[in-house]
Amino acid sequence: MKSSMLGWIMDKERMLNALINNLDGMLYCCLNDSQWTMVYLGQGCRELTGYEASDFLTDNTITWKAAIHPEYRKTVREIIDQAVISRQKFVIEDQFVQASGEIIWISERGCPLYDESGKVEAIEGFLQNITSQKQSQLAAYEAETRYRSIFENVAEGIYQTSLDGQYLNFNPALVKIYGYESADELRTAITDINRQLYVELGKRGEFVALMSSFGIVKNFEAQAYHKSGEIIWISENAREVRDQHGRLIFYEGTVKDITERKMYEKELEYQSTHDALTGLPNRTLMIDRLQQFMGIADRDNKKVAVVFLDLDQFKIINDSMGHHTGDELLKIMACRLLHCIRETDTVVRLGGDEFVLLITGQHKIEDISTCMRKVLSSVAEPCQINNQEFIVSCSIGISVYPDDAKDTTALLKYADSAMYKAKQTGRNTFQFYTAELNKRSMERLDLEYRLRLALENNEFLLHYQPKLDLSTGSIFGAEALLRWQPPSGEMISPASFIPVAEETGLIEDIGRWVLQEACHQAVALNKHFGNNFSIAVNVSPREFRQDSLVSSVLGVLQKSGLNPACLELEITENCLVHNPKSFIKILNELKSLGIRLAIDDFGTGYSSMAYLKDFPVDHLKIDQVFVSQLENESSNMAILKAIIALGHSLGMNVIAEGVETAFQRDFLRGVGCDKLQGYHISKPLPLHEFKKFMQEYSTSIGNIQYYAARTVPSRVA
Repeated sequence: MKSSMLGWIMDKERMLNALINNLDGMLYCCLNDSQWTMVYLGQGCRELTGYEASDFLTDNTITWKAAIHPEYRKTVREIIDQAVISRQKFVIEDQFVQASGEIIWISERGCPLYDESGKVEAIEGFLQNITSQKQSQLAAYEAETRYRSIFENVAEGIYQTSLDGQYLNFNPALVKIYGYESADELRTAITDINRQLYVELGKRGEFVALMSSFGIVKNFEAQAYHKSGEIIWISENAREVRDQHGRLIFYEGTVKDITERKMYEKELEYQSTHDALTGLPNRTLMIDRLQQFMGIADRDNKKVAVVFLDLDQFKIINDSMGHHTGDELLKIMACRLLHCIRETDTVVRLGGDEFVLLITGQHKIEDISTCMRKVLSSVAEPCQINNQEFIVSCSIGISVYPDDAKDTTALLKYADSAMYKAKQTGRNTFQFYTAELNKRSMERLDLEYRLRLALENNEFLLHYQPKLDLSTGSIFGAEALLRWQPPSGEMISPASFIPVAEETGLIEDIGRWVLQEACHQAVALNKHFGNNFSIAVNVSPREFRQDSLVSSVLGVLQKSGLNPACLELEITENCLVHNPKSFIKILNELKSLGIRLAIDDFGTGYSSMAYLKDFPVDHLKIDQVFVSQLENESSNMAILKAIIALGHSLGMNVIAEGVETAFQRDFLRGVGCDKLQGYHISKPLPLHEFKKFMQEYSTSIGNIQYYAARTVPSRVA
């Protein structure tokens, strides 16, 4: 039994020794004296310290304190003393000087040993060489320090963002790029990159889409908001970052401020496409713009005018007064040309005193001619340069797309050719490339000139078209319609000269003449037919916008002596939509004069139902387009019923225009229309014929079938 127990104890001791000897380090026990005198050192002493164990234990070759690096002796003493006092274990990392003089890092874990009285007897512990770990830590620290230095001091912004667009981490350069004072300020200000950083909404989505497709984003350019409110340009390079399982966890990348580069590129682009003197587009940009305008014209079925303009007296001024004066003159002319066109058009300087205008979205050649007359007038105005007055004119040539050509080179060539033709015909004029367009332009110019003289020469007259009351069969009034009869030649259609009068502003003088003449003749007609005969006069949109309209009407009524109840003003529906509240005010002021009001051509404009109920109007006049094809367009029947019902619900009488057949008359009567006018009753008649018509009608009042036979096939508006 004793032998067995002794064997077990010996085996256990061998096992313990084997375990101690196999440790990667060394066990020790030392006194807690000033030199930490060693009383036990396990195997591994030589490997760890370079000394034999006996050098510390019996030979006193060296003390443990002496082997500790001098810089760490005080620290080690303080840690062990504190452990003794607190009766705690201790852990120390310090440097040790090996027998060879090489300095290593050691890790020491130990605890104090106490006797029965509580006095410390010794210190025991375990020592390990941790030099390789320390070197790895140092290398990692140095690498981190280098990275941190780069991160903190690099000029490029560095960032990490979450998948939903929030900053996780960033460096000071990024803070500076976006104009913030601190990292905290940036982190607080930008919590949603897509909404708060990128100028273009959806830009973050574009960034994420590229990431999803390629895993990286290179040279991603975008506009971003600076803290100051300015907009800057940035360029980003970024990549996906995934965890060990391949899950996407965030994006990281760099940002550069490329605003200066972008501005430089923009300046270079501007210089390559614009004239240095005037800032106008040059030939390069002109070709691009013209091609775009041609494509838009094809889509919208419109025309583009290519206008070649040359200053007539420029060379004389430039040679005699010097290039500085010539340059100033060119800049003045460039500014004037810009004021003559719309924002959608383009003015180009080709060089010297040659300019090109690209006029877009045109339907009619007459509109181009009107614009060119404005250009001629503007160029010819005197201009002051260095206290001297200069007057120049210009010669203009015009080609039209697609009428004249369908490529840019030909259009410019034809416009240039037409410009030389304008110079040959005396300058200060314009010419179209084709003879037909020139003819139409000259006819328009001639019509305007003759129209200006028509009032002076007493060439206007009024025709009257009777209006029938369907409930009584009686003629209750007439519409006064303007006609132009030159001394020699045929009568000119209102469809030809009214638009010209509107464009030139002559309609205001003509409109006053019509009102005065109609009121004076209405006085005579009332004396002849009775006191309740009313005359309707059209008021043009341009007249209606004049502040003096109400006072003019009042003045004419007072001067003519006409009963206001016998005057009705017809206003087109489109007059009322631009500023309804203002027009309602004017309508009420007119109504207060005692006259009647009618909305003409109803159904073809854009009246707002919200305002129509507020219009103090007596009559709605249904446009003839809904009446003229009533027999063939069944859909018009429903429209007519709706308009009549609407008018009655608003307390207005409804008049149908353009009634030509008995079928139309009977249908209108059947659906409750109140009154009508049209060729079925009579065409517009000169005053003497109108009087004759009224006398004949009065002898057979109510016999509408008789007057239906008087229908005239040709129609005059």
